[in-house]
Amino acid sequence: MTEILSVRNLSKTYPAQGKTLGVLNDVNFAIQQGSTVSIVGPSGSGKTTLLGLCAGLDRASSGSVILNGIKLDDLNEDQRARVRNEHVGFIFQNFQLLPTLTALENVMVPLELRGEKNVTARALSLLDKVGLSARGHHYPSQLSGGEQQRVSLARAFSNSPKILFADEPTGNLDTETGQKVEKLLFELNRDAGTTLILVTHDLELASKTNRIIRLKGGMILNDGL
Repeated sequence: MTEILSVRNLSKTYPAQGKTLGVLNDVNFAIQQGSTVSIVGPSGSGKTTLLGLCAGLDRASSGSVILNGIKLDDLNEDQRARVRNEHVGFIFQNFQLLPTLTALENVMVPLELRGEKNVTARALSLLDKVGLSARGHHYPSQLSGGEQQRVSLARAFSNSPKILFADEPTGNLDTETGQKVEKLLFELNRDAGTTLILVTHDLELASKTNRIIRLKGGMILNDGL
């Protein structure tokens, strides 16, 4: 299988009150294309920081991230933004929909940024896949939390990403709604053949992925290859 993500000797530190705070320390792993991986660990273990570095949202203090053959540490912010738009999908705990755009328009944004054609038809098709074709004209404030997360799922897959990063995708949802979103996430991911990297504190959700990477204190405690 092709390697979609390679993390080598990755460390991240922040200045804090005249000292250096280490969040990640010498993290190494590789992920194969089409696999599903969970990153778990207690609060403060570095899960979200690691996800942000892997997705090119932030820069490492040392080490390297190679995403779909592209070395992110060599790129400036504009170049990393282009890589994200072309290769990456995101799902966040707090949905991060644009409040001034309708559900349909939120799904259309990544497609428009890529300069694609038939944007409206593709966005409508994705909303239909998540069961929201009748809600496309509603704004985020008019949707429930579960509906907002389903819109963000449709948006995440709109640019046909090679890799999807999901940060606590069911963290703000009740159990029943969360299970529906989980089911949709795995179905869409399987149908698209996308690589899924999931940050979660929910071990039941993590158990549904092929592999679990456990972090503690900014280091890999266990990697269930």
